[in-house]
Amino acid sequence: MIDKHGREINYLRLSLTESCNLRCLYCNPDGCTSPQEVLMDTEEVISLVRGAAKLGVRKVRFTGGEPLLRRDIVEIIERTSSIDGIDDIGLTTNALLLENLAPALKKAGLKRINISLDTLRENRYLEMTGGRIQKVFKGIEAAQKAGFNSIKINSVLIKDFNEDEIVDLCELTRERDIHVRFIELMPMGDSTSWSSQHYLSSKTVLERCPDLRLVDREYAASPSLLYSYPEGKGRVGIINPLSDKFCSSCNRIRVTSQGRLKLCLHSDREIDLLTALRRGESIERIIQDALTSKPSEHKLEEGEYISKNMVSIGG
Repeated sequence: MIDKHGREINYLRLSLTESCNLRCLYCNPDGCTSPQEVLMDTEEVISLVRGAAKLGVRKVRFTGGEPLLRRDIVEIIERTSSIDGIDDIGLTTNALLLENLAPALKKAGLKRINISLDTLRENRYLEMTGGRIQKVFKGIEAAQKAGFNSIKINSVLIKDFNEDEIVDLCELTRERDIHVRFIELMPMGDSTSWSSQHYLSSKTVLERCPDLRLVDREYAASPSLLYSYPEGKGRVGIINPLSDKFCSSCNRIRVTSQGRLKLCLHSDREIDLLTALRRGESIERIIQDALTSKPSEHKLEEGEYISKNMVSIGG
C-alpha cells in the first residue's frame, strides 16, 4: 500500500502486550499493564496480520512490553508464517525468557531477533531494569544455538549511564556476527523529564569509535545507518530519531496491544481497529483510509514529548 506521500508501507510493528518482566526507567517506570479484556487474543492478532498482508504488508515485528510473556507466542509466530504474503517475521525481546523458547520460535518460523540491552555490566543492568543480566546472556547463547543469525542488540544511549560502554558494545561486532544498534533516547510519558536530562546524541558513538566506517543503510527504508570495523564480522547501527529524522523513507505502521493503529511513533493519534475486528468488520478499509493522514514527518519539537510510555505503544 502507498500512502499519500508516495511511500510504500509494507512493515507492521505489532505489540502483543503491555506487560513486562522488567521496569526500565525510560520505558516502563511504573510497571504498566493493560487490562486483559482490551488485549487482542490469538485469533484477533492473526486476523489483523492477515488484513495487513492483503494491503501489502510483507514484514511483521512482534513487540511489547515483553512479547515472550504471551503464552501463545509460538502459535502466533507459527500461524503468521503461514499467512500468504508475509515473508519476514521478527521479534523484539529483553531475552529473559528466550533461553527456553528459542528452539520453538525458530521452528515456528521466526527469522529475526532484536534484544534490548543497554549495558554489559550486571550491577548497571539491575539498577536500570530490576532484572538479572545473566539470563539475557543465556538467552542470546540459546538463540545462536537455535540457528538465529545476525542477532541484533538494541542499546539506548543514556548520558551518565552507559556512555562509557559504547566502545565495549561496539567491540562485540568485531569477532561475532552480532549487530549492535544505538538508539537515541526519546522523551516519552512518565519518564520525559528523566529522558531529557539523559539524552545523548548518537554522534557520540562515532566520536568514541573513530575506526568505524560507514557501510550503508540496513535496507532502503531502514532508520539505521550501518557502520563496521575493518574485517569486523558484525555491524554497528545508529538510529537518530531526534537529531536526524528518517521520515521520508518510513515504511511502517504500528498497532498497540489494545488494537489501536498508530501511523507515527511520535504522534498521539490512534485509530481503533480492535472494535472493528470484534464487530466482524473489515479493517483493511480503515487502515487504507488512515494512510491518507499519515504525516510526512514527525513534528516533535524541542521541549515536546510523546504522552504515552514506550511500553504502552510497542517498542
